[in-house]
Amino acid sequence: MKINTKSKKVNKAWLNDHVNDTYVKLAHKEGYRARAAYKLKEIDETCGLIRPGQVVVDLGAVPGAWSQYIRRRFAPRGAGVGGAAAGELDGSIIALDLLPLEPIEGVQFIQGDFREDEVLAALVQMLDGRGVDVVLSDMAPNLSGIESTDAARISHLVELAIDFALSHLKAQGALVCKVFHGSGYSDLVNLFKSSFRVVKAIKPKASRDKSSETFLVGLGPKLVPGRVAPAPGEGLDGGDA
Repeated sequence: MKINTKSKKVNKAWLNDHVNDTYVKLAHKEGYRARAAYKLKEIDETCGLIRPGQVVVDLGAVPGAWSQYIRRRFAPRGAGVGGAAAGELDGSIIALDLLPLEPIEGVQFIQGDFREDEVLAALVQMLDGRGVDVVLSDMAPNLSGIESTDAARISHLVELAIDFALSHLKAQGALVCKVFHGSGYSDLVNLFKSSFRVVKAIKPKASRDKSSETFLVGLGPKLVPGRVAPAPGEGLDGGDA
């Protein structure tokens, strides 16, 4: 059997980088399931998104680091550095993913494909008529390596997240979506700008330098249930994506 030595070297190099990564070490120290928690932390601190008492929907939640971060933000004051990972919770978190999620105290979870109507219906039922303050989407498709195909798959997930956000976000709500630079990126930025009053593009420090991922943040949906458009002068203005 012929062994692909180049592939072995690449895997060994990645593993070495991963083990020695500052954010991987920090996640292990602070009890997060993945370094991705620090991506959301920087986005939150930049935009002021997460506050106790909110309703947050976490799409593409596995392994759960984003839900863990939100859960700690919802912990009462005095719960310790970074907030408590268990106990009282001031707010609601609904997580969704294709894969099973190891339980997180206080987090409601739906396993299923967000692209399927019955899964979306289950999510809407769990909301029980409540408006959503923040929608987070760390969803990413399985990539084929064919640029046009992958761009279409990424765009489809982002479009679904935007449709859901515009239907369920409160007037001052926010959507955070993972996107990738490359074919279709500018179209997604324009879609965000047509859907939200403020749009920001953020590449957190915890995002690997070699990764093409960026996070688009939309603040203040232009379409909210029961309203054709935001009232003149209401809420947020501008955009800097």
